[in-house]
Amino acid sequence: MTTSFLRAPEGRAKRLAATLYTYTILDEFVLFYPFYALLFVDTGLSTAEISSLLAIWSLTSVGLEVPSGVWADAVSRRALLALAPLLAAVGFGLWVAAPSYWAFAAGFVLWGASGALQSGALEALVYTELDHLGAAGRYAAIMGRARAVGTGAVVVSMAVAAPVFAVGGYPLVAAGSVLACVLAAMAALAFPEHRVRAGGEEGAGSSEESGEEAPAGGYAAILREGLRVARTDRPTRRALLLVPAVTALWGSLEEYTPLLAIGTGVATHVVPLLVLLISVGIAAGGVLAAAGRSFTDREFAALLAFGALALGAGAVSGVAAGFVAVAVAFCVFQMASVLADARLQESITGRARATVTSLAGLGTELVAVLVYGGYAAASSLTGHATIFTASAVPYAVLALVLFLGGSRSRRTATARVPLSDP
Repeated sequence: MTTSFLRAPEGRAKRLAATLYTYTILDEFVLFYPFYALLFVDTGLSTAEISSLLAIWSLTSVGLEVPSGVWADAVSRRALLALAPLLAAVGFGLWVAAPSYWAFAAGFVLWGASGALQSGALEALVYTELDHLGAAGRYAAIMGRARAVGTGAVVVSMAVAAPVFAVGGYPLVAAGSVLACVLAAMAALAFPEHRVRAGGEEGAGSSEESGEEAPAGGYAAILREGLRVARTDRPTRRALLLVPAVTALWGSLEEYTPLLAIGTGVATHVVPLLVLLISVGIAAGGVLAAAGRSFTDREFAALLAFGALALGAGAVSGVAAGFVAVAVAFCVFQMASVLADARLQESITGRARATVTSLAGLGTELVAVLVYGGYAAASSLTGHATIFTASAVPYAVLALVLFLGGSRSRRTATARVPLSDP
């Protein structure tokens, strides 16, 4: 009986992890990834119109990032995670049902809203449930693996998309994407959620077991609570700033890796292989994140410095073999991103967890926009290899700042008896 009691939280943590992995795989299995730009071109859109659509996508994510985080603290996070892929499914269906500029714009608004609903809510739900089980220390490992399987799902979906398109064209690609979204919504309903209203009353997403206390008051009260935590709690503020500082730059550079590959002089058919190498590095970084969950600030700084060195060396080489070093750098940066997110979750002590997490997401989106603009401006003056090499400098500077200001040891939010990794 005692053994069963001790194993129960471990089993529930494993079920939570399995649900997260399933949800992530289905949510990322979008057959439209390699084809939506082609659909726009075939419909007759100009490059300027396509660029404006991508801007609409980004602006939707930026505009809804924090409001959706507050909503996730006010209502059921599980419900929002189920709703999010359904919005994307409607957008994909609209693209093939009535292909036109305004249909594409509406689809991107829905897709952007989908991502915003997930951002903050997913991290908050997973951390809260692990904390409920006394296994918050497993957060970095589980989220790192989730990001790894998500990267793998994108790669597989792109490989599957080609034969699917050959058989049924855009309608079948859309149907496959919609099906994956619907299945993701169904998977979201399997997430546990333990939250009660302040004062002990049951609230949205609560169950018979008590867990994280949902904030009392309306939407404005939750937003004020999140902003107060971000402004006045020094560890949370520091962790909140670290997330975009680590994540935004390399996440933006990933979009330009095919251009870096072309600059090495390889044949066009080799470019996807070099890009695939980068994806493998990113996936590996997610898996390895658990190894750094007890890093001190100075060890974390050393990790970033190593990534900066690898990025600079690989990019400046100008040869295809240098992509091995670039892949190592992206592995390190993915690992650091997961660890930064874990530090943020550990630091949040208030009841507006999703709101604070969404503030970090907003920061990441805004920095990414600046990176895109800076890259566009720099590309008119120099080559891609030079830009990638220069991008290593901010990571080196961040590593130096963290090393000089870091402590030799890092205090975790709470001490718990760890469960085995799900």
